[in-house]
Order: sequence, then C-alpha cells, then structure tokens
Amino acid sequence: MSQASHDLTCGTTAVSPYVMGFRDALFSGRLKPHGSLTLSDLEIEVAAGGDAAWAIVRRHGKGGLAIRLAYAPGSHVTCSRLKKVRGGRYNLEISSALGRHHVELRADGHDLHRLRITVQLTSAVPLLIPFLPRDLLPLGINDDPLCANGQVEAAQRGLNSGLLYFHLDEPGFGSVLYFQNLTALNPYFVATHTKPDGAVGGVWPELGYLPPSPPQSGTPPTHALPEGQPITISDAILIFRDEGAADEQQSARHFIQMLGSAYTALELPQHHYHDWIWRAERTLSDLEKSPKATVTYRGHTYAHPYTGSEYPDSMVQLSLLACLRDYTDWRGKGTRLEDDFAKGLERFFDKKLGTLRRYLPNVRDDKDPDAVDSWYLYHPQMNLARLALKGNEHGRDLFLRCVDFGIKAARKFKYKWPIQYRITDLSVITPTAPADGRGQTDVGGLYAWVMLQAYELTRAERFLHEAQAAIEAAMGMRFNLNYQANITAWGAAACLRLWRITNDHRYLDQSYVYLASFFHNSVIWESEIGGAAAYRNFLGVTCLQDAPYMAIYECFDSFIAFECYLRDSGPELEPAARMLLSEYCKYALDRAWFFYPDALPEGGLATDIRNGHIDRKLSFPLEDLYVDGQPAGQVGQEIYGAGAAFAFAARMFHTVEGAPFQLFCDHFIMASERTGETSISISLSGGENCLAHFSVIRKGKAQLPAIRLVTAGGDVVRPYKFEGGRKDYRVLANTRVILSWDR
Repeated sequence: MSQASHDLTCGTTAVSPYVMGFRDALFSGRLKPHGSLTLSDLEIEVAAGGDAAWAIVRRHGKGGLAIRLAYAPGSHVTCSRLKKVRGGRYNLEISSALGRHHVELRADGHDLHRLRITVQLTSAVPLLIPFLPRDLLPLGINDDPLCANGQVEAAQRGLNSGLLYFHLDEPGFGSVLYFQNLTALNPYFVATHTKPDGAVGGVWPELGYLPPSPPQSGTPPTHALPEGQPITISDAILIFRDEGAADEQQSARHFIQMLGSAYTALELPQHHYHDWIWRAERTLSDLEKSPKATVTYRGHTYAHPYTGSEYPDSMVQLSLLACLRDYTDWRGKGTRLEDDFAKGLERFFDKKLGTLRRYLPNVRDDKDPDAVDSWYLYHPQMNLARLALKGNEHGRDLFLRCVDFGIKAARKFKYKWPIQYRITDLSVITPTAPADGRGQTDVGGLYAWVMLQAYELTRAERFLHEAQAAIEAAMGMRFNLNYQANITAWGAAACLRLWRITNDHRYLDQSYVYLASFFHNSVIWESEIGGAAAYRNFLGVTCLQDAPYMAIYECFDSFIAFECYLRDSGPELEPAARMLLSEYCKYALDRAWFFYPDALPEGGLATDIRNGHIDRKLSFPLEDLYVDGQPAGQVGQEIYGAGAAFAFAARMFHTVEGAPFQLFCDHFIMASERTGETSISISLSGGENCLAHFSVIRKGKAQLPAIRLVTAGGDVVRPYKFEGGRKDYRVLANTRVILSWDR
C-alpha cells in the first residue's frame, strides 16, 4: 500500500469525515491488501481494514479511483482473499457485525475497459439503514483524494439513470463513466421504502452512489432489510478511457460510447409485442365519435388537448393531423376526420402577423392569446412541413406563409430562445426556467429541422443558412442542452441532416451532443417501486430537464425524430449511438402501451387531475407515468398524445403485397426487396449483438402459410412463439433475413 505524508499540501477543498477516514486508513497502513487483478493497463487492488473494504483502481503514474465495497460503521470487517472464479470474474467475502457482504468483480477489456462490482448484503438481523456514504473517490498523487483535480460533466437527474460522467485531469487518469444498475436494487428500495432520487452524483472528491435511506425524524424508520436474505445493495459498472476529451463534441461522443458499453453489460428486461393497429383503430373511432374528443368552431372540427378540456390548439391539431396522415397513407384509406382537421387550420393563421397562433380567435380571458412558448411556434410549422412534403398543397402554402415569421423570431432572440414571449411584438414574458436559470436551450435544433424542411421544399439557400446559424449558436452548452426531450431529439436529427447536406463533420459530431443530453435524461432501469411495478419504464425519458415524469407525447415524437436520424445515418455513425437509438425505439413500443388507462390497474390512476378527467373507455393515453410509482395521469388524459398509436402502427407494421399476412418488427426496416413471388429480403440496422423482435401476423381469419425465415448466411431462424395467428422470431438487430412462404 502507498505510504504518504499526512500533510494536507494538495488542496483545502471541504470534505466529509468519510474522505478523511479513507485517507487516514490508507496512509496509516490499516488497509491491508487481499488480492489484485489487472484490466489492461489498470491495476485493481482489493484492500480492507477498520470498518470498510475497498477496490483501488490505479493507472501507473496517473492517479486512480477508490470504490468502497463494504461499509460496517462501528464494526470491524474481515475480508477473504480475492478468488478468481472463471473468465474475468472474481469473488470476495466480507464479514462484520452487520452480516456478510458477497462481492463479485467482473473485468472486461475487449473494447473500452469495463469493471463491474456487484455487492450483496445478507444481514445478520433485520437491519435499518439510517445512512451509508457515497462509494467513489478519485485519487491524486500518492493515492491522495485531496490531490485529485477533475470535473464532473454529468450526474443523475431525479430518478433517471444512476450515472456519473467525469474526468480526472491531475494526474491524467482520463475519463470515467460510473453507472449504477438501479434495476438490481429494486429489492432494497422496496424493503426500505426508499427511492433513488438523485442518488448518483456528489461533490468532488466524494462521488458515486449514495444509497437512499428513510428520512430521519423523531420517529425512527422501521423498514428494515430482512434478516438472512441476500439483497443487492450496489451493482456498479465503471467504464474507463485513458484520455479526456478535447471539446464538447468529443466529450459527448465518449459519453455515448461509454454509456453503450455499460448498456451491453445489463441484463435487459423482456419487451412484449402489442397490437398497435388495433390501438390505432380504437383511437380513430374514439376521435370520430366521442364528444369529449373534439369541438366545433365555425363549421370546422378541432381536437381538445385533454379529455373534454382545454381550448383547441394549433400544436395539438397539427400533431394529430400529421400522425393521422401517416396512418391513413399506410393503410391506404383516408378518413373524414383527417379532412375536417385540415380544413380548420386556416382559422389559426394570423394574416397580420403572418404566422399560426396557438389558439383560435374565440379563446377567452382565462388564457393569454398572445403568449407562446418558444417551441410552440415551430412544432406546428414542422408538422405543416411534414404534410407539405407528402404532397399536401394547402399544407405547403400555409407553411411557406408562416416560415418567415419563425425566422424573424429566431433572429430577434439571436438563436437563443426564452421560455415564453409575446407573439405580437416578441417581447419576453419568461426569460428562463427556475430549475436551471436557462431558456429553452434546445429550440434551435427544432428550428434548424424546420429550416431544413423549408430547404427541401424550396431549395432556397437562405433556409440552409438559418439551420446552420441555429446549430452554431447551440454549441458550447454540453450536457445543459436538453430542455424538452422531443425537441432535443429533433435537434440531433437536424445536425445529422446538415452533415448529409454539407458534408461538414462538425454537424455529425454536434449530433452526439444532442444525443448525450437526451440520454443523460433517460431512465435506463426498470422500476418496481409502488405502482411502477404495473407498467414499463425502461429506457423512458423524462419529458423536461426537471420533470418528475415520462410523457407519451415526448416519447413518440422522439421516436419519429430518431427514425429520421437513423435513416440519414450511414456507416460513419458511432455504433453506440445507433444501438442506443434503436433500443430506445424498441422499448418505446412496449413502454408506451401502458400510458393508456385501460392497460393499467384502476387503483393506479390519479383522482386529482390537473386537466379534464380520465375516461378508461377512451383509447387516449395519459400524459404522465412516474418512475417512483405515483398515480398515473395526474396531468390528464392527453388527446394530443393520441398520435402515438398512428405513428407506431404506420412505422412498425408492414404489408407484403399478395401475401396473406403482415409483418411486424420492433426495429426500423432500412431496406427490403421482393426477391421472388413468395420471398422477400429484409435488412435491419440496429445495435451490434442486440436482438430484434420479428413477427408474421395473419390477415383476418386466414391461416398462415408455411413460413421459412433464414439469415443471409443460410441459417434457419425458428419461431420462439406461435399463438393467435402470429409467429414470433428473434433475430440479430443488424442483419439481413430472407422470408419465404408457400402459396
């Protein structure tokens, strides 16, 4: 063990007693070695003494990290020798008055260096947990945490992924992603009645995971870890790079790579097939027939934003219309409702201003008709352009009448938008959000996408220049870029499209900044806390940078944006980015189903509702699901989120001409070719070593013919399930398969 002076010569940063306790135990020689292993150029030593055991990771001459394996306050730990089990797995047993800690270390250095440390505690008695300290200390020269200089780039937000991304610069250890697999800790949260809100983070140099504990008060908590039952109390995955990042683009790319490496170490939850065509048809019927869905104004039909509540809204109208058009194009049959929605759009247009307003002219005094959120100006324009690009001439005309007002606003705000402003004179109402003191930081990305749509429609260079100006202005915000998840997703898509148009790799690199900010806000764990056990939340994203819930609208709008991103990508795309986006979209198809009230237990629905009411008979989704299991639908039942079913059905179900079946795939089919009268070749482009779900579904009541599915290499893929006229297969997500059938 390193022996160093006790002099505090490296710095005077305020630290806790736990930092000083480790430092003293290390320098006094009380920490005794119990074995070691190597991970490429990293040396990992296990040491124990006093009330704790540690894994100390060192890069020769460049500092290191100390990770606490066990902590037994007021007791003394006894540690076994580190034992190699198989491959890169090592076991360790630690005993104390608390019980027995079983520690498994797994080292993997095939690509990025990855160390996984899983700790299970078997308590000797029913054990109350009043407090446990954070578990990670960066180490400077002579293993001194007070001599370590570096910076935290990203830490856990709320109940999102338990991650910490930082770099240790002096000494030059490099970058580290610490990822706590919160899924494995569900039994701890359930037993102790706690939730890991902001549990991973810290203040330099005391970082890592702070196990949640019940609040202390005059009445002590009584929710204990059960006696004699192994409970996982930590499942930490650490990814190491031996260098820092030169700029924010490289830092974002490294983060995506390292997060991808952590993701591939996880035991991923099951995801399930859902019949989104059935859901879309039910939703369409409810939109057409329910008086709670629409209202009439001057002979035109408009959608309520929430069930029987709120004024018609241009964002709502166009979001529904664009998704409905996708669906009717897919099924080859239009609807009267689609035509009615389209005919009413003109009523939102303000001829004097030359733009769409949020509300119709009959809005009452309880709303400010001139107030507009920054993203609200551009999102309706984006969906108008979607209609225009599908050949809708009225959509094209209305979009081109609106687009110059959008440019005027962008230039007024110098491409850095406030939270809310007045549409009549562009005066600011709310400059920044209380949560972070910033405006709508990602609106420039949405604006850039709208400008690129205008460029595609007109080929006018001025629109391309506007898109470039907006993306340039967003550079430098690092992990503070995300304001609203779906707007950040459109920013990533805009960057990639700009790269394709200009061949300027800065835009490809900047797309990683948007993606890093998006996935920083993601929920890469499956919660079983409270009511969350009744639905899926894995790989969801909280809708705002400070929001406590996942929202259906942000979910499916991000899904649409990421389809655009992936279709614009090519072999140059960072593989981890392709994997994370594909996996997000895959799990969205399962997770989104549980936003519909008929998919949830009745006792899990909110009774105090902010907007309108919840009608379980209507196939409209709730706005909000909570990672910590709070009652769902507190914000309301979201009619403007009803486009989700149309978007999913139109993109993931595929008609094969002349065949008595449809295909479903939970990954985007990037290419397909009819190779014969009864055969088709299908190419997927998902994550390496990931799995895609592929189904053959009979049409009507006809029996499925004999089906044969083979890989491009000729290997037969057999169905793992056959029920209800549907055959389900699992195939690699980045493969080509050939499907053939009997006549």
